[in-house]
Amino acid sequence: MSARVGFGDRLAAAMESRGPLCVGIDPHPGLLSAWDLPDTPESLEAFALTVLEACGPVSAALKPQVALFERHGSAGLAVLEKLHRVAADADVLIIADAKRGDIGSTMAAYSDAWLGERSPLATDSVTLSPYLGFESLRPALDQAAQTSRGVFVLALTSNPEGKTVQHIGGEHSVAKGIVDAACQENAQGHWSVMGPCGLVVGATVGPALQELGIDLASFNGPILAPGYGAQGASALDLYKVFTGVKQQVLVNSSRGVLVSGPDAISLRNAAERSRDELIKALLKAE
Repeated sequence: MSARVGFGDRLAAAMESRGPLCVGIDPHPGLLSAWDLPDTPESLEAFALTVLEACGPVSAALKPQVALFERHGSAGLAVLEKLHRVAADADVLIIADAKRGDIGSTMAAYSDAWLGERSPLATDSVTLSPYLGFESLRPALDQAAQTSRGVFVLALTSNPEGKTVQHIGGEHSVAKGIVDAACQENAQGHWSVMGPCGLVVGATVGPALQELGIDLASFNGPILAPGYGAQGASALDLYKVFTGVKQQVLVNSSRGVLVSGPDAISLRNAAERSRDELIKALLKAE
């Protein structure tokens, strides 16, 4: 697997051919109910595979929220394993939204679970939390490089509580340190379009990037941007935030698409509308 094209370049190719949309696979109990599905592992599978079938062909990647599978225990994780297998067979990239972060052997175990060659949970990429120090993620960073997989490191999230940690330090903020470290990580590898170490930056962070002195224009990896659609950011607003790196932004939409289910055609249409809106806004912003 180490000879494969790196994750960042595979994602860049998917974004070029399918657009910048990433659809979340978020089987919340409320959404399951809206789809007339009981809150069971069997429903998780029906939900997840329907989203994959409907949205995979028109999305650069899909992002299952791991916690919503974990709440069903081993049966839920078995569904997640199946989703990863079926997506790989369909050539659809997966970002496992697990937000893992720890130290030492525990971080190495998380890395094996989501990025290791032998793990049934392993997939294309995983979200990581760096708030025990960016270098605490070293096992995952190294394993991703070795297996041609990727990571997305939480940098500047749009939840109100995030600023109590991420904004500390002003122009020398925690968030800026994470961005700089991710950039340095990618600089050590070999890739054509984007490195494998991505960032999570909320589409609704507004002026925070400027206030903290963060210039993403020099960032050399993908940026996963939650907050579009149901969470408040329009396509035009989003691309104003990401001036200089627009082509690297993978835009996540979950509820905005998923509420159109359970009909697969309606889901596909909703995903296509979101994708087309993003492409139109991207062209207008250039």
